[in-house]
Amino acid sequence: MAAIRWPRVACAALFVAAVTGACDSQAQFAPSLPPAAGFRVDDGVLKLWTGTPCEGVTGLTLIFDSGTSESTDQVWTAPRPGVPVERMDLLRTAKGSAPDIGGPLQVQKPLPADYDWTKAGSLSFSVDGPEAYGARADVARVLRESAQHPSGSYLFGERGWLDASDVQRENRKSFLTVCTPDPK
Repeated sequence: MAAIRWPRVACAALFVAAVTGACDSQAQFAPSLPPAAGFRVDDGVLKLWTGTPCEGVTGLTLIFDSGTSESTDQVWTAPRPGVPVERMDLLRTAKGSAPDIGGPLQVQKPLPADYDWTKAGSLSFSVDGPEAYGARADVARVLRESAQHPSGSYLFGERGWLDASDVQRENRKSFLTVCTPDPK
């Protein structure tokens, strides 16, 4: 009986090793390059630059301190068929206030009135409507470094501070803007 079990055990161990070795550490639908969106603060306003236009946007979501007990979000929406978004004023540095952005994107869910997003560690950004990727940013870095960079430069996550020529040159090579299709 023991002789029969060892081949089964050996086969099971080989199967587990083969399956584990074949697994990719990347999520099944993860893009081939890291996605990023640009953020900066000018005149007390958190600004977004998607890097390339996002067409047909029906919603935007900012989540501060995602996955923590302090996590909170703000959501903007637009009616179908959606609107183009490339640059947008998101929030003022004063607690919970949103600038009057006008246009078709409207705040659907504001931050709590007493919430100070400038104290958050991170922000996560997502786009609804077109095929798009999410992006993250370090809030303290955006606040600390914005004044040190020209107004046309935005912090694109780990890629650092990029201007229009940098984004055009590096998009699809070292990262993807949130609405750029994956070149896989």
